[in-house]
Amino acid sequence: MCVTQIQLSSAVGRPRSYSRSNGTGSSYWRTSSRMAQKEKEMCIGRKKFNMDPAKGIQYLIEHKLLTSDVQDIAQFLYKGDGLNKTAIGTYLGEKDPINLQVLQAFVDCHEFANLNLVQALRQFLWSFRLPGEAQKIDRMMEAFAARYCLCNPGVFRSTDTCYVLSFSVIMLNTGLHNPNVRDRPPFERFVTMNRGINSGSDLPEEQLRNLFDSIKSEPFSIPEDDGGDLTHTFFNPDREGWLLKLGGRVKTWKRRWFILTDNCLYYFEFTTDKEPRGIIPLENLSVQKVEDPKKPFCLELYNPSCRGQKIKACKTDGDGKVVEGKHESYRISAANAEERDQWIEAIRASITRVPFYDLLSARKKKIVGK
Repeated sequence: MCVTQIQLSSAVGRPRSYSRSNGTGSSYWRTSSRMAQKEKEMCIGRKKFNMDPAKGIQYLIEHKLLTSDVQDIAQFLYKGDGLNKTAIGTYLGEKDPINLQVLQAFVDCHEFANLNLVQALRQFLWSFRLPGEAQKIDRMMEAFAARYCLCNPGVFRSTDTCYVLSFSVIMLNTGLHNPNVRDRPPFERFVTMNRGINSGSDLPEEQLRNLFDSIKSEPFSIPEDDGGDLTHTFFNPDREGWLLKLGGRVKTWKRRWFILTDNCLYYFEFTTDKEPRGIIPLENLSVQKVEDPKKPFCLELYNPSCRGQKIKACKTDGDGKVVEGKHESYRISAANAEERDQWIEAIRASITRVPFYDLLSARKKKIVGK
């Protein structure tokens, strides 16, 4: 046996001894172990962020996966790897000084040069999920308008013009593509809607036509979080508790655990269930007290503008498939009058009201007053 074979044989027989004498193996495993630990901590940090954005950022900073520099945090949110886009919107919408600085740095991550307004909005509104509160939307769209005008000097006379037109485009998208809207806005209405917004002057009709045609041919793609982890959704509900619900097709009363959060009413068969049996979006609905011959202390969810039409909702059927709900209204019974009234108050406070119209109206008044 030659010397080389003996050395190889010895090395194979004593791998640990070889690693210690050479040093390369142990160093490799230490590095690999540290990398695995950091990856594990990063995974934990992302999950914490998706449940509670502020705590998630704090965890990542404490474990030296992020610095406290607003640019570093903004880049982390902009890349968005493994992050819930609703949680990103929640964090960016907060009014704390740090959050406001991060919002500005986040918007600055976007490059809008040589993009028309619709193209820029597509990019911006895909990077996070716009929250529902008017004040948060206002801050975010203010930052967007300022950034767009900085990247495209001379397109608009002021950031107010960009702000108003951005809301007009978002509302146009709803008018053209929301299945609940029957009266589709024509181009002429879009033009009329934006009269005088360019510091008292009209925008070129060709510019408005390009924006209108772009939205008409392709609606905005709004990020939908996959819903695989519903913990974030139910982390801090507005209200929860047991109620009786009347069935849609089969008129029987069943006890369900209800959770009111994120402008939706979810109901579960058991409190331990990970997935809801049904989801009732509250947009455009109303709630009222109602008398029922079989159950006391009832409330009713209904669509005030389309009585007799099915409410847009979904549920899980007996085979586990998600199907469309069959309710024209939802009748729910509480344990007593006080509980019923508390649920009605909470639901009314949670029913979504599109804030774009108020924000648009206020900014138009500001422009006219200049």
